[in-house]
Amino acid sequence: MKQLIHIFVFLFSAIIFAQNDTLSKKDLKVGLVLSGGGAKGLAHIGVLKEIEKAGVRVDYIGGTSMGAIIGALYASGYTAHQLDSIFNELDFETLIRDDVPRRAKTFYEKEDDEKYALTFPFDDFQLRFPSAISKGQNVYNLLSRLLLHVKDVEDFNDLPIPFLCIATDVEKGKQVVLNKGYLPRMIAASGALPSLFSPVNIDDTIYVDGGVVNNYPIDEVKALGADIIIGVDVQDTLRSRDKLKSALDVLLQINNYRTIEGMAKKRKKTDVYINPKIDEFSVVSFDQGRKIIEAGENAANDISSQLNNIALQQKPKQKVPITFADNTSIFIDNVLVTGNENYTSSYILGKLKLKTPSLVSYQDFSDGVNNLSTTGNFNGIDYTFVNNPEKEDHYVLHFDVKESNFKTSIRLGAHYDNLYKSAALINITRKRLITNNDIVSLDFIVGDNIRYNFNYYIDKGYYWSIGLNSKFSFFEKNIGLDFIEGEIEIPEDFQLNKIGLTYEDLTNQLFLQTVFRRVFQLGLGAEHKWLKYLSETIGLDEDNNPRTLFENTNYFSAYGILKYDTLDNKFFPSSGMFFDGDFHWYLFAEGLNNDFEPFSIAKAKAGYAHRFNSKISGNISTEGGLKIGSTTTSSLDFLLGGYGYVPTTNLIPMFGYEALELRGDTYLKTTVNLDYEFARKNHLVLSGNIANVGDDLFGNGDWIKKIQYSGVSLGYGLETFLGPMELKYSYSPDSGESIWYVSAGFRF
Repeated sequence: MKQLIHIFVFLFSAIIFAQNDTLSKKDLKVGLVLSGGGAKGLAHIGVLKEIEKAGVRVDYIGGTSMGAIIGALYASGYTAHQLDSIFNELDFETLIRDDVPRRAKTFYEKEDDEKYALTFPFDDFQLRFPSAISKGQNVYNLLSRLLLHVKDVEDFNDLPIPFLCIATDVEKGKQVVLNKGYLPRMIAASGALPSLFSPVNIDDTIYVDGGVVNNYPIDEVKALGADIIIGVDVQDTLRSRDKLKSALDVLLQINNYRTIEGMAKKRKKTDVYINPKIDEFSVVSFDQGRKIIEAGENAANDISSQLNNIALQQKPKQKVPITFADNTSIFIDNVLVTGNENYTSSYILGKLKLKTPSLVSYQDFSDGVNNLSTTGNFNGIDYTFVNNPEKEDHYVLHFDVKESNFKTSIRLGAHYDNLYKSAALINITRKRLITNNDIVSLDFIVGDNIRYNFNYYIDKGYYWSIGLNSKFSFFEKNIGLDFIEGEIEIPEDFQLNKIGLTYEDLTNQLFLQTVFRRVFQLGLGAEHKWLKYLSETIGLDEDNNPRTLFENTNYFSAYGILKYDTLDNKFFPSSGMFFDGDFHWYLFAEGLNNDFEPFSIAKAKAGYAHRFNSKISGNISTEGGLKIGSTTTSSLDFLLGGYGYVPTTNLIPMFGYEALELRGDTYLKTTVNLDYEFARKNHLVLSGNIANVGDDLFGNGDWIKKIQYSGVSLGYGLETFLGPMELKYSYSPDSGESIWYVSAGFRF
């Protein structure tokens, strides 16, 4: 009997030992499933930090939307702590909205962005609305940079960790597993949240967010060969009516019906289910990123014993060192553009501000791509960096664009100031009217003073571009008698100190211009200007009507301009510099000015802005102009005063004075602004300016003798989608008078 017991114990021990030996040799393959959830997906980073702390080796990753983005970066070799640092430094508002820094825009785009409040496609006389808030170009640029080290990986099974993501085929309404191709473009397609990001076109298939059909790809990850699944669920729950406050909230609620219903079954298939406590956050709570990441850490820490147990069942595996492309610049030898039919390569490179071969910073390159995107001429912009086999760390840029079919748009704006008064702008813009790269635009401005501005421009990028401009300005203004001093004899018994002035200006220009060194614009052209101003307050005309015609002459000139502008904001600058130089040579005239003799006018303005801290910035500018040659023509004198209007001819704003109050053929002016941004986009601005204005100031030395005119201003400004809204109180120590300025909306 004892012998039988010993035999049984021996056999049992052998079986247990064999089982333990088998268990010790088993190497669990771990699959990680990361759901979509917008900003809530940042919790994935916190979970990954705890997974790494436990020593769990992740063998396969599948994700959707934000889960695809985090998952792809982790699969490419980034550690959880690296991802934590990357995402904590991002400005998500800029990233999502595809905002292009002003310094990166071409001069043409700057002028457009600072004039129109709303833009709508208008082909076939049908008003359309944008398909999404953002094209997602900033996101794509970021992913392309972060994943440059795996740019040559076509099969995602060849990544350091095999990876897949889910997107939705819009036309078929079915899921597509993306596991091959250019990784940044695939995960951008997986995260194209409807209404927030535009659909992504890949090989003639249109994709949107994979969360529409499969927000938790557990079956797909299991199929890769995973023995055990760790799943992180950051999806939204269904919300009550009081929390559905926007169209986006309702859209997301509808989208969640299917995914929440399907999660009941998928959760049962998940071996380790992690559901961070993030109900207080929304899919756009990117400003709460730090808290969301911490919520992920806490949720994973609560099941740390399970993670530790999994790690014990895995064999150690030496990690292959990853070499990241962490340099801030890239050397581009050449650019190959495909997909363009109507827009030339030179046009595209001009918008990119890219000349090759050259060393280009990632920031400048990203800004250039966004600048190209914001033209509205392209539905898709894809690019890849390909190693130049002949030169180490040099690249050939392959650029593939998908041109937009939209040619016509309607743009709207509104403005009020003390000179032109109320105005509404209606613009119609047509692209590719006569030839490729051309654009024709007509502003029609109605309100207290009717005006127009017509432009035709053939954009050749870095080559010389050609354009035609015609604009008409009109306003009526009460002005002081100093304005007409010397032009007519004022009766001694004249009782008024101001007269009514009607001012008309028609300017036509034919010009050539080019951009050099990426930031300078040089222009040359010929100009016709018709000036007419009169008063019905003083004098009598030939028909014995109360009217005096001061000017009615056509002037013809040649001109040149030079511009440089890196200001971050035209209206409330906090960094950057600018220069604007203009030289006009007036050759002949026809009309009322019978005494005309050729003369020139030169003027220039330069400025600098600097941010002292997060709320306070300052900027200073200095400018001047003078007439060279004959003094027989006074109607093109400089006219200073007022604020908030778009400059016309030689009208120059100045605090402390009304528009057109100061006049002379020479002027010098310096302005200093101190800007306190006490709340986001809310500005309190203290300003001061000094000036000398008169005739022949350099000839008689009056420009340096003393300061003739000065003014100070305190104002409030608010940045809105309609443009800046400003109210300023101004005072001039010289006259002892105060003036209120109101300027609302973009200036045109």
